[in-house]
Amino acid sequence: MHESPPSLTDLTTYLLSRTGKQARGLLGARLAERGLRLWHMAVLAALADFGPHAQRDLAQRLAIHPSDIAKVLEELGRLGQVGRERDPSDRRRIVVTLTGPGRAALADLREEALEVQERVLAPLTDAERAQLQALLLRVHSALPAPGTPEGARPA
Repeated sequence: MHESPPSLTDLTTYLLSRTGKQARGLLGARLAERGLRLWHMAVLAALADFGPHAQRDLAQRLAIHPSDIAKVLEELGRLGQVGRERDPSDRRRIVVTLTGPGRAALADLREEALEVQERVLAPLTDAERAQLQALLLRVHSALPAPGTPEGARPA
């Protein structure tokens, strides 16, 4: 029998952590069936939402270590989902772009994520889901950027 101690379930941070861990595990399992990880989806989403990026800037935006982003981009490149080319204005920079197959893959991954979201949020009404989304977005927006020293406020 699994029952969390009430002294923990009284903490919103504990509930967020447990819920997030469960949701991440469910989505991670779905992505793993496709040979992908959450970082793959994050890279595809960032490129779709923000356009082409220098590899270094993409790593910084997603708070992924440069050596890890290189591996993720190599894997996505092998799948034809991203393109990487030297920047003609600065040959030291590698510019990453989303390809047509990458857009299609992201659409499929988004469907997977929405199915997981539906499962996790099943106990809530549509109005409660909208309220939760709005509240979490407000909290998320107030968080410091990755790599910001503790105690620093967002810009």
